[in-house]
This record gives sequence, structure tokens and C-alpha cells, in this order.
Amino acid sequence: MRQDGHGPTEAAAHGPLDVTDAWQLTDAITRLRRILRSSVRSDLPWETLPMAHIELLQRLSEEPELGVSQLAARQRLAVTTVSTLVQQMVSSGTLSRASKDGDRRSVVLRVTALGNELLGAWKAANAERLGRALERLPGSDHASLMAALPALVALAGHLEADEDTDEQAK
Repeated sequence: MRQDGHGPTEAAAHGPLDVTDAWQLTDAITRLRRILRSSVRSDLPWETLPMAHIELLQRLSEEPELGVSQLAARQRLAVTTVSTLVQQMVSSGTLSRASKDGDRRSVVLRVTALGNELLGAWKAANAERLGRALERLPGSDHASLMAALPALVALAGHLEADEDTDEQAK
């Protein structure tokens, strides 16, 4: 529902997205991301792992054995940035580097037991925080959010594909 108290505009429901609705969706996603980052830190006060490390751990747990260049492309970051993060993570014991089978020049990255433990703690803290907030929503809002998850995942995929297409066109 828009801040003006009305539902999505007719155009948003059946055609191009209204600028107000687009901004509201972007704002909601940004606010959710920020509050989840900061609230996990209060739930896990011992945790000092940077969010960039958590994001790389999450990606590598979903897509094991990527190389630095592949990881940079997936995260939409510069290779030098990812290389620096990976070095920090190898030093901290959350990632390991190994030669790719059959090609000693190629390196693959693997999440270590410590990395999996820390990522698991982050995921559990997020689930707990989200669960408490979702419990306070009316049942219909909770159901709407859960029903929207596949659409949000698909939306993210389309935005990534559009960006890839734009990059290839340059």
C-alpha cells in the first residue's frame, strides 16, 4: 500500500510501474537491509565480521568453489575489491584457497568450518529478528510477504539479467 493510503496505482497493477510505487519498493528493501544488518549486530554483540564478508560467505555457500573473478562478477564488485576481501577472509580463517583440479594456476574458494559457523549464526540471528517482526504483522500481511518471496527473487534475477545485458552492450 502506498503512503497516501491507496493501493498500487492502476498503471502499477497492469503496466509500467508508477514512480511512487517504484520508490516505495526500493525504499522498503533498503530499509529492511539496513535494519537487518544493524539488528544482527545487536543480537550478536561479539560479532565483528564485516557485512561484505558475510555476503561473500553466503554467495560461496550457495555456489561453492568460485574463483575470485567469478565471485566478483556474481557480487557485482571490482576484482581488486574481492581479491582484498578474500585475502582478509583467508587470513581470518573463514575462507580457504585451493588449486582447481587439473589446473594449478586456477584457484577456487571454499568456506571453512569457521566461515560456515559464522554464516550460520548470522542466518539464525536474521531468522529470529524477522520472525519476531513477522509475528506482529496481521496474518494477511504475513501471508502476503511469504507469497511475494518467489516474485521478489524473480525480480532480483530480472534486474541482474538486465544489468548483465547492459554491461554486454557497452
